[in-house]
Amino acid sequence: MGAAKPGSSDRFVINDLEPAYLELWRRGELDAKVRAALSELERCRVCPRNCDNNRLRDEAAACHTGRYARLASAFAHFGEENCLRGRRGSGTIFFAFCNLRCVFCQNWDISQAPGGSEMSADGIADVMLQLQENGCHNINFVTPEHVAPQVVEAIAAAVPRGLRVPIVYNTSAYDSLASLRLMDGLVDIYMPDFKFWDPETARRLARARDYPEVARRAITEMHRQVGVLTMDRNGLAQRGVLVRHLVMPGQLSDARQIFGWLANELSTDTYVNIMGQYRPEHRVPGSDRYRDVNRRVRPVEMEAAYAAARDAGLWRFDER
Repeated sequence: MGAAKPGSSDRFVINDLEPAYLELWRRGELDAKVRAALSELERCRVCPRNCDNNRLRDEAAACHTGRYARLASAFAHFGEENCLRGRRGSGTIFFAFCNLRCVFCQNWDISQAPGGSEMSADGIADVMLQLQENGCHNINFVTPEHVAPQVVEAIAAAVPRGLRVPIVYNTSAYDSLASLRLMDGLVDIYMPDFKFWDPETARRLARARDYPEVARRAITEMHRQVGVLTMDRNGLAQRGVLVRHLVMPGQLSDARQIFGWLANELSTDTYVNIMGQYRPEHRVPGSDRYRDVNRRVRPVEMEAAYAAARDAGLWRFDER
């Protein structure tokens, strides 16, 4: 778990914690969640782009996605955080397309290029149950921001058929509050990125000047729902927020601001993955416009990022 205060980790160990959605199922509230979710598609406000297109009629706009989500891939992922992958992997479901336009995206062939296969709620439920049958520790929805209603619909279809593992919501944090509130009681583990603090950087690198403000609101709501990250005795995540921050060339100031905000506005117990795997991809290589991020992160920048997190009071790290 990285840097830890001696003797303090047991505060975050909880055994025999069942997935949150089971309580909603027992109370008969899943169908109401689905109806509320699908109503968002009629004049789409599913994400902060607020396109207002009618996705129930298959009208696509910024996210290039109509009534049904498009799945790019699904498999047991062993490259996720230790507390998610465990021994049998995290059951990742990668959705095609994205509501951001990150010029450096390492998954641009999934997020920006046409692809994937349309799938109904029952079809996604089949995939979820197969990943569970294969032994995955959780179901990990990757890039769900633009298909939040379809995620709600799929969970509601899978639970009566025997879904019993935690749900991970793996997002850029460019989420609408309305969509996140639909997830309340369904999602056990939120795993948002917090990419940028400076609005101009967000505009230039992701075409979303409002990203920092949206991310702060979204992560605050996630924390309200599930709190700090808890684990079982085997070190597997059970419930809470795990924040990722990708360290980028020359952006230590953003990292300092982000870490300070997490410590002061959420908790110094916030679990953070400070990631050093940035590499120039997509539109960055060969472009003079993005020369400042057209290199890998240097070791001294990673050291400075960890120091900034510690200076802010954060101490629960997944070091990768």
